[in-house]
Amino acid sequence: MSAFLELLRTDLVLYFSNRRAVLMSIVAPILIASFFGYLFDDRNSGPSAIPVAMVDLDHSTLSTKLLAALHAEKLFDVQSKPEAEGVKLVRAGTVKALVIIPQHFGQQAARALFTGRDRPELRLLYDPSQGAALQAVRGVLAQHVMQTVSEEVFSTNSTLLPDVRSQIAANAALRPALRTDLLEMFDTIERVQRQSDEPATGAQAPPARASLSLPYTLNEQPANARVGTPYNSFAHSFAGMTVQFVLFMGIDIGVGLLALRRLGLWRRLRAAPLTKTTLLGARIIGCALIALVLMSVIYTFAMLVFKVRVEGSAIGFVAVCISFALLTACFGLMIAALGKTPEATRGLAIVTTLLLVMLGGAWVPTFVFPAWMQRIAQFAPTRWAVDGLDAMTWRGQGLPAAYLPVALMLGASAVFGLIAIRRFSWEE
Repeated sequence: MSAFLELLRTDLVLYFSNRRAVLMSIVAPILIASFFGYLFDDRNSGPSAIPVAMVDLDHSTLSTKLLAALHAEKLFDVQSKPEAEGVKLVRAGTVKALVIIPQHFGQQAARALFTGRDRPELRLLYDPSQGAALQAVRGVLAQHVMQTVSEEVFSTNSTLLPDVRSQIAANAALRPALRTDLLEMFDTIERVQRQSDEPATGAQAPPARASLSLPYTLNEQPANARVGTPYNSFAHSFAGMTVQFVLFMGIDIGVGLLALRRLGLWRRLRAAPLTKTTLLGARIIGCALIALVLMSVIYTFAMLVFKVRVEGSAIGFVAVCISFALLTACFGLMIAALGKTPEATRGLAIVTTLLLVMLGGAWVPTFVFPAWMQRIAQFAPTRWAVDGLDAMTWRGQGLPAAYLPVALMLGASAVFGLIAIRRFSWEE
């Protein structure tokens, strides 16, 4: 035990004596986590408006009202452009989509509203790298087109309804029963319009202008740990960046062990009454303690500066940190044992660590992954660490939410440590 403790003390002294390396291990995750936290923080400013170009080839009353409604939409930054210029802007990535309103759109859309036939074609040219923007443009465009067309058709001074009525009455392709029902519906709409034109008497309020709009209001509430508290994006960004850079630190310690072996230190240690398990075990515990110190400093900064809080179980938070610290140490030694030389280990470590960090959701949320990649991400140890830290901080989960991440990380640590001890050799 005395030899084990002495090896442990030596590793800690050597690591913390390099003040520049320690400082970079702390400053780098703080800077990048702060950047990502500000990037996804909605408290300072709302989401950026999506730049959209519009081309109106119809120039009807309906298309003019549609353009006005889209200009007032907060989600869009609408720019009216000629078609050729709009196409160039989309291809250059300056705007995310181009919507072209065709000629006779107003008349054809009003007729198609009742018959479903001969629907006008809105052309939508979009940036293929902006899939999320395309979905937003589709949804908002559908909402405003339906509301504008229905409002224009049902308004009392509209010329569209009589025009549509005459076209349907003269359309011999329609079944007689359907044509009769549609004409009766138009007669009913006209009677309602005449009644809405009559002045209100007494306390009666004038009827609202008829249109097809969303039949509900949406009450949005974030499912945070405490009702009414805004989502702190820094809690997730610090979890992801802490996992990434602590994992890099574990790799560096593993590579350092290979460098010491190359210098002949292991040959001298082999002459002493030390087993490989004792030597690597001290290295694992030392690396885990260093990881805990780094995580403590990083999260202390996050709590003091960015108001990150452990909204869930404090015991669970500590358990997740300890489990990930052990995972980091065992993973770093396993990569060193498999790499066998410092040069090969660095290349293997870069690929493996970056893949694990990406799958863990430290860079981008995992919900944007394809379905098959989301299933693979469930087996990434970094995913368990990020989910565990999220659950104990901004999600406000209790201690039971830490059981599974802790158990999975401890199990992976045991597997990684066993591989490292079995594959690590005394000689390069």
